[in-house]
Amino acid sequence: MAETLEFEEPIAVFLKEIDALAAMPRTDARDREIDGLRRRIESVRGELYRSLTPWQRVLVARHPSRPGLEDFIQRLFTGFSEIHGDRRFADDHAIMTGFANYKGQPVLLVGHVKGGDTKEKIFRNFGYARPEGYRKALRAMRIAEKFSRPIIVFVDTPAAYPGIESEERGVAEAIAVNLRDMMMLDTPIIVIISGEGGSGGALGIAVGDRVLMQEFAIYSVIPPEGCAAILWRDPAKKVEAAEALKLTAPDLMKAGIIDGIVREPIGGAHTDPAAAAEIVDEALAQTLAEVSALGSGARLAARYDKFRNMGRLGIDFIDTRSS
Repeated sequence: MAETLEFEEPIAVFLKEIDALAAMPRTDARDREIDGLRRRIESVRGELYRSLTPWQRVLVARHPSRPGLEDFIQRLFTGFSEIHGDRRFADDHAIMTGFANYKGQPVLLVGHVKGGDTKEKIFRNFGYARPEGYRKALRAMRIAEKFSRPIIVFVDTPAAYPGIESEERGVAEAIAVNLRDMMMLDTPIIVIISGEGGSGGALGIAVGDRVLMQEFAIYSVIPPEGCAAILWRDPAKKVEAAEALKLTAPDLMKAGIIDGIVREPIGGAHTDPAAAAEIVDEALAQTLAEVSALGSGARLAARYDKFRNMGRLGIDFIDTRSS
């Protein structure tokens, strides 16, 4: 049976019935019943996903079958050639980068990789990047700038790796340098939040001319569990934290943090990765064309203004309180 999330219990019941029928000898009646159950699943799934809570969106964004960077490379790009190492310490496997072709145009791809099975998750450190990952990404971005190649970023990480060795090697400095230098890179940069956009670990490669976000992805200053532990000293308050963080695509679009929402197939990208990739492809092609049409000066000025203006809500709040 396909893996279901905790709020998808009605779907899980139908999937069990389909599995039981599939084990029976094939007949026309059996096939009709399976088709009927699949239609009911689509209907129930549509109803569920039209009214997801913020915490339920967190679960969807973390679904183990959700397509990530490697899936998009396979479906949307050709000739991918990976770049390894930061030329200082090591090759961080939680961040993948390399050159590829997109619709005949050479581009640089950068993104987090969480891994599939247990062995690969460990190899990829579950998508938690260390300082060398951010330095590797920036090294590749500087090459892309030199050769005037657009940069396409896929963000999917809970956060930067918080271990002692990460701190010893300067993770905060590595992220800060990326924020500064990505703001000034003279080449188009398109960012897609494809899963989890967690904390500085996400933002460290997420400065761009356009920030798109898949419909059921999340983007937040901190994961809900961490927020709950800090504010309420109770990680079990994660549901309330998810609501308070305003981490959903509609919330972030309303606040002006992202520039567009990329819709997903009914039930989320994990239910139909091929269809999800096609939708991302359409949004990416349009956005890349728009950004590439801008002159260098206009593009860099707009990028700066975009991120500079993100603090306007906080500034307005301070002004109001002081008046």
